[in-house]
Amino acid sequence: MLNTPQNNKKLDDFNSIDDLGDDHSGSSHETPLRPDAFKMDDELKMEMIAKHFKEIMHILGMDLTDDSLKGTPARVAKMYVKEVFSGLNPLNKPTPKLFENKYKYDQMLVEKDITFYSHCEHHFVPIYGKAHVAYFSSGKVIGLSKINRIVQYFSKRPQVQERLTMQIAEEFKRVLDTDSVAVVMDASHMCVSSRGVGDTNSRTGTSYFGGKFNDEATRREFLDYINSPSPR
Repeated sequence: MLNTPQNNKKLDDFNSIDDLGDDHSGSSHETPLRPDAFKMDDELKMEMIAKHFKEIMHILGMDLTDDSLKGTPARVAKMYVKEVFSGLNPLNKPTPKLFENKYKYDQMLVEKDITFYSHCEHHFVPIYGKAHVAYFSSGKVIGLSKINRIVQYFSKRPQVQERLTMQIAEEFKRVLDTDSVAVVMDASHMCVSSRGVGDTNSRTGTSYFGGKFNDEATRREFLDYINSPSPR
């Protein structure tokens, strides 16, 4: 690339964007979506993503006639729409079934070590780790598998971990009609470990504590449990 003022400006723009991404700025509690985000059906989205991803591969110099690569644009498009970003579509949101708390169970219920996979919205590379969720019943209880599904639904979209934590907490508060919800997330960020600073050992923790979990003893009970070794 020639060293011209115009090209230098382009490099400065890329460097500025990269620095902003490393700072993990977040825009809002809600995932940033356009009002017309779902006017296009999934099939058309996949067709268009495949077309554009093919162009990206071409720009990178990949030989798209190679047997190993020629199906990649379609595979990536399907993965984006149907799998790793399926949580963007509200039609995929779990509908939890609630049950009467017939046992009159009045202590915390904890679901720990929920594996989740998400993607950093700044670089579109994986975030992965464990989520721990707890709540006190206000009269209803939720099926245990639905706890995992709610975590996975909000994970399957471009995210920042702080927003992901809050979205999960707010959804459980809404569904269970209680403020007494706790969420702790511990994750590795590939945007930190595989690029940029290249730190492969660091992890990121985020948490939310509401209602009864603002009591120090209750919060400590929850944290002690999720930090205790799981039986093998």
